[in-house]
Amino acid sequence: MKDLIPTINEIIKFGLYPSLSETNKETLLEKNLIKIYSLYFDITYTFDKAKYPDFNKKQFRNVQKNVESNFKDFGFYKIILDIQNIDGLQESALGDAIDDLSDIILDLLEIKWRINNNSLNDGLWYFKFIFHAHTQEHIIGLLNFMKQKNT
Repeated sequence: MKDLIPTINEIIKFGLYPSLSETNKETLLEKNLIKIYSLYFDITYTFDKAKYPDFNKKQFRNVQKNVESNFKDFGFYKIILDIQNIDGLQESALGDAIDDLSDIILDLLEIKWRINNNSLNDGLWYFKFIFHAHTQEHIIGLLNFMKQKNT
């Protein structure tokens, strides 16, 4: 798990700092999103029964604004609601790459905060929980958007 925090840091910087002057931002983001996705499969922890304070997302109010400044060509995209329903080709919804990355960053900020402020086990438990429940879908949607945007 030595790669977890450095990988989180490589992704969250796009929500913490506006208008970063990094070259190949999208390639760097894609690489680290895939790395986070891969790290999920290696998570092992012992459930920590201790009571800890809650993470305060309000301290990160500028995440979406900073993401917008770092990825100016990110925007809306179409999602097929049920990919297995071949007859229901009209059943689609709207996705948002800015929202995807903002949500991913907020999830990763909480994982990092729990590791640094609560315990390693609490942070890893939360990673396992939030990835399956929320982050994974945003990563898949964002990676698909990035792939299709660049083809």
